[in-house]
Amino acid sequence: MVDLRTYVFLDSLQPQMASYISSISRGFLPVTDQACCVIEIAPGIEINRLTDVALKATNVMPGLQVVERAFGILEIHSDDQGDVRRAGEDILMAIDQTEDNRIKPKILTSQLVKNLTDHHCQMINRTRYGQMLIRGDTLYILEVESAGYAYFAANEAEKASHIKIVDVKGIGKFGRVYIAGDEADVVEAKLCIEDKLAGISGRDI
Repeated sequence: MVDLRTYVFLDSLQPQMASYISSISRGFLPVTDQACCVIEIAPGIEINRLTDVALKATNVMPGLQVVERAFGILEIHSDDQGDVRRAGEDILMAIDQTEDNRIKPKILTSQLVKNLTDHHCQMINRTRYGQMLIRGDTLYILEVESAGYAYFAANEAEKASHIKIVDVKGIGKFGRVYIAGDEADVVEAKLCIEDKLAGISGRDI
């Protein structure tokens, strides 16, 4: 039995988010404005079978495909939203699940750190894949379960506000998003993320 942890559709990848996924992917890299679908399951090894289902169903391309200790995650994308939706639906059929069988996002941390110092910025910048923090930035940190929702959250934040995506970790038990910028913009992004995640249906953890 495959456990559906994350299933989420991103209708239009924003410029930073597309570039971020491309920087961490080993597959076929997405570009701005493409649609994408993120699926996270357990056991992780089953993600290979589901990648096969998606690629044979429509003209989608795989970007991320990761199998870690417990979970597997797949990101597929295309210029055609219909192709992405159909591929996602075929994956759900293949594991005998529906969207409502996914885990409802649970926010574990949603915090602001204002007026960052130089040394704090340097610590985070050493391990980030996105934009750099600079002194005086406000930092927003999101921690969410299931991990795959981190990509959706960061993309929605970029739609809503003029922010910098610093890092997005969407693999493992928990997902984490680091967003920075002027305080007012970051607060707006925080509120957007909380609202969008609350609107995703699913089963409680």
